[in-house]
Amino acid sequence: MAGCLTFAWTLLDYKTEKFVIAKNKKIGILFRLIQLSVIGYLIGWVFLWKKGYQEKEEAIQSSVITKLKGVTLINSTTGPQIWGPEDYVIPPQGERVFFIVTNYIETPNQRLGVCSESHRVPDGLCGQDEDCPEGEIVVAGHGVKTGRCTNTTGTCEIHGWCPVEHSYKPTEALLRRAENFTVYIKNFIRFPKFDFSKSNVLETGNDTYLKKCTYDVDHNPYCPIFRLGDLVSWTGHSFEEMAVLGGSIGVAIEWNCDLDKDYTLCNPQYSFARLDTTSNSSSTSGYNFRYAQYYKDGSEETYRTLYKVFGIRIDIMVNGRAGRFSIIPTVINIGSGLALLGAGVFVCDMLLLYLMPNSSFYREKKFETDKSRGHKKHRDHKGHRDHRDHKDHKSAHHRERRHRKRPAEEQKLKTVTIQN
Repeated sequence: MAGCLTFAWTLLDYKTEKFVIAKNKKIGILFRLIQLSVIGYLIGWVFLWKKGYQEKEEAIQSSVITKLKGVTLINSTTGPQIWGPEDYVIPPQGERVFFIVTNYIETPNQRLGVCSESHRVPDGLCGQDEDCPEGEIVVAGHGVKTGRCTNTTGTCEIHGWCPVEHSYKPTEALLRRAENFTVYIKNFIRFPKFDFSKSNVLETGNDTYLKKCTYDVDHNPYCPIFRLGDLVSWTGHSFEEMAVLGGSIGVAIEWNCDLDKDYTLCNPQYSFARLDTTSNSSSTSGYNFRYAQYYKDGSEETYRTLYKVFGIRIDIMVNGRAGRFSIIPTVINIGSGLALLGAGVFVCDMLLLYLMPNSSFYREKKFETDKSRGHKKHRDHKGHRDHRDHKDHKSAHHRERRHRKRPAEEQKLKTVTIQN
C-alpha cells in the first residue's frame, strides 16, 4: 500500500529539461547532419517541390468538345466515293470519346430471306439435316436454322439477312489518307474551390491563329488542333498499320495550375498512348464494330448495306490539380518540420546516454532529482533539536548556580547567629 501511495505521489512530480553541453564531436556532427537534413527536406521537398504552403484541389470540372475536318476519296465496291466528317466520325456531335473510320468491309443489298450460313461459324456447320434443328438460333451466327443442311457448303440453311457477311481480315486501309485529318479538341476546366476557370484555347488577338496552327510540342504547345497521323506516331506506332485493323488511343490533358502565379501561366500538358495493346500479345489489338444502313426499293421492300468498320477510337481524359497559398497547410508543415527536429534530439540523446562509452557519466549529468524540500525539513529538525539542547543546557547551568549560592547564604546565617 505504501509503495502504491509513493508511486501515486511521483505522478505529480514535474520534469523539466536540463541542458548539458557534451563535448562529444561524433554526436555533435550527427546532430548537425540531422538538422541540415530536416531543414533541407522541409524547404526543398515540402515547400519548393511539393508546394506545401498551398491549399490543393483535385476535383476538376471539365467539358470536352471535339471537331474533325478533312475529306478523302475512296474506292468502294459501289464505286468511288467522297467521305467527309459526317461519314467517318461516330458519333458526329463531337464528344470526349469518338471513333474515326479508317477501313471497312461492305456487304451491300442484304434482304430478309433464306441462305446458307457462313462456314466461319462453328455452330453452323453440318453433315445432315439432323444437325440443324429447326428454329434454333445459330450461336455467333447470322440467323435461325430452318432444319435443312446445305450439302454444297456444309452449313445449315438459315433465315436472316442474305447474303451473309463474307468477313475476312483486310490487309490495306481504304481511308489511308485519313492521317491528314485534323482533330480540334476544345477543353474547358474549372476548379470550384478557387472559382477558377479556363480553356485550352490560347487567348490571342490573331483571328486566324486557329485556322493555321497545328499542335507541336516545341513550336505550338498550346494549339488545340492535332493531325491524326501525328496522334498515332506520338504513341510510338505507325498510322498505316493501325488504319488497317484499328486501334484505341488515349489523349491525356493534364492541368497543373499554381494560382499564386499569373493566369496566363496555367496551361495544359498533353500526352498520348495506345490503349489496345499489351506487352505479351498483339492478337487482341485492333478496334472494329458493325452497323447497317437501311433503304427501301420501289416495291417498298426493305434492304440494307452492312458495314464492318475498322478505325481509331480516341479517348480524351482530363486530370488536374490547382493550388493557392493558405496559412493552414503552411503552419502544419512547419510544425511537422519542428517535430522532426525534435526526433533528431531524441536520437542523439539515446546514443549519448545509452550507447556511447561513458554513458553513465552523461546520465548523471543529464538527470538530477531536486532534494531541496527534504534538506529543508532536515535543517528545520536539526535546528529544533539544537534549540531544545541549548534550552536544557541553560536550565542545568541555572540550577548549578543556584546550588552554589545556597552554602554561602547558610554560612552567612550561621555567622549572624553566633554574634548574637
